[in-house]
Amino acid sequence: MDSIVSNSSSYDESVDWVPLSLTFVEYPKGNIFGKLLALFSLTPFVILSGFISLILFRRDLHTITFFIGVLLNEICNTVLKHILREPRPLARNTNLLYSEYGMPSSHSQFMWFFASYMLYFTFIRLQYANNKAFKEFFWKVAGAISCIAIACIVSYSRIFLQYHTWKQVIYGALFGIIIGTIWFTIINVVLTPYFPTVIS
Repeated sequence: MDSIVSNSSSYDESVDWVPLSLTFVEYPKGNIFGKLLALFSLTPFVILSGFISLILFRRDLHTITFFIGVLLNEICNTVLKHILREPRPLARNTNLLYSEYGMPSSHSQFMWFFASYMLYFTFIRLQYANNKAFKEFFWKVAGAISCIAIACIVSYSRIFLQYHTWKQVIYGALFGIIIGTIWFTIINVVLTPYFPTVIS
């Protein structure tokens, strides 16, 4: 299969890129900030590991349906990439060429699907006793800010590391939010009423 690339004069080809150990994520050699962003770009893999661990040890239906939504989101991303067929930017002075499309960014779509679903789940599904209202509000806001912040950092990392353009990352975020909203609505309105029956 031929590699898919696009030439762009806006990228500095004089930068020496090295892969992060045990991964295929590259960052500018000697650039601490770039290495930090490369680590943040691995966040989706950490989240997936968390899902698998929770499913294996807790077997919670909400976690399982959330994880199914993550998988469906990834399938949608693959389909969208092959429909839109927009190449990634050529951003490295190496022989490594990309073999898949870049629109929309899968990292961005994954993180914003996760963040949007978590926000809905936190503010709509999680309920506590009234005497814990302030503490509940504090942790909800802290969780929401954390999800949004990490999603922003991971999205920006894909641009800084020159794996995607701004447009590809923004569209990835939009698709992730839309799919996350639709999936949460399906789970909360359609499937959740049947959870007690399934458990019993």
